[in-house]
Amino acid sequence: MKSLDKLIANLRRLPGVGPKQAQRLALHLFRASEPETEALVAALREAKERIRTCSRCFDYSESALCSLCGDPGRDAGLVCVVEDPWDVRAIERSGSYQGLYHVLHGALSPLDGVGPQALRVRELFERLGSAGNGGVSVREVILATDLDTEGEATALYLAETLRRWPVKITRIAQGVPLGGDLDYIDERTLSCALTARREF
Repeated sequence: MKSLDKLIANLRRLPGVGPKQAQRLALHLFRASEPETEALVAALREAKERIRTCSRCFDYSESALCSLCGDPGRDAGLVCVVEDPWDVRAIERSGSYQGLYHVLHGALSPLDGVGPQALRVRELFERLGSAGNGGVSVREVILATDLDTEGEATALYLAETLRRWPVKITRIAQGVPLGGDLDYIDERTLSCALTARREF
């Protein structure tokens, strides 16, 4: 069936969806009721039409400024740099950060041809002036990129480049998770935890 194969092929293009999962999703959609399928199509169409990026932080938003950038209660002097919009949601769930964000939409990956020009790096540098941050000068940039090879390379590149500006540059801590047993923690994580230790 050409139409079902076409649906499976398109579902396989989604990140993290393998051949078997694409088949299961396609069969679920095929078996779904007409109203359920139409609701999904309408939701996709509406999201595509309405969602854009915030003009300041580049998180996803339905307006020119996202709700966080538009909140006067947030500390505009703090900018937390993350790779993806989902990282903003993860940090917000922690309830421990009241500053603003800057979403890069990726990480440096020279092997995949992703350099600084492919990310929202230039816009971050522009924010360091008072004009680019709602009239408030940035005093600290928190690098919260992933702790994998690409994320570390991105953080290192940004840290080196940001030294041109008079801002404090910090990196999120890494180490042993809360409730974790040392027996089950890998050596690299333990090494990072020991290196990043603080006075107690």
